[in-house]
Amino acid sequence: MSTNADRFPDVVEVVVEIPRGSRNKYEFDEEAGVFRLDRVLSSAVFYNFDYGFIEGTRADDGDHTDALVIVDEPTFTGCHIWARPVGGLEMHDEKGYDFKVLCVALGDPHQSHIERLDQIRPHRLIEIEHFFETYKLLEDKAVQIDGWRDRGRAHDVLRQDRDRHRAERGG
Repeated sequence: MSTNADRFPDVVEVVVEIPRGSRNKYEFDEEAGVFRLDRVLSSAVFYNFDYGFIEGTRADDGDHTDALVIVDEPTFTGCHIWARPVGGLEMHDEKGYDFKVLCVALGDPHQSHIERLDQIRPHRLIEIEHFFETYKLLEDKAVQIDGWRDRGRAHDVLRQDRDRHRAERGG
């Protein structure tokens, strides 16, 4: 019997930190096992997607792999979503290289048919880029957007980050 967990990297488990529509930036404190308010965005922008991380991964920056989830209705902090990676946004910020995996929620019938980045409305991709270009401006932090990458690149990043997570855990 196959489960969604067996379908990685075609299907990933995203843990939502920030629901769509929020200006509050929550982060999961892995050591304490709780979600904490990191800050309120100082720019007049809000998250236009659910934002969180992918279970069982470890990115170059030491955190779990970042995930953006396209879903019609916002969920809530701590919600687990089975999602399909369709691409990713490569960027750099004050901490260095940053890859954000773009996913669609399997449980949302308005999104569940989407398999590839080119099936996402072009304007939605521009809105997401604009968010990341502006959300740290008033904090005097620079963000460089390197561009969208396809599902194959997202899968490569996810496999590397899964391997890093397993090595960290000794297996």
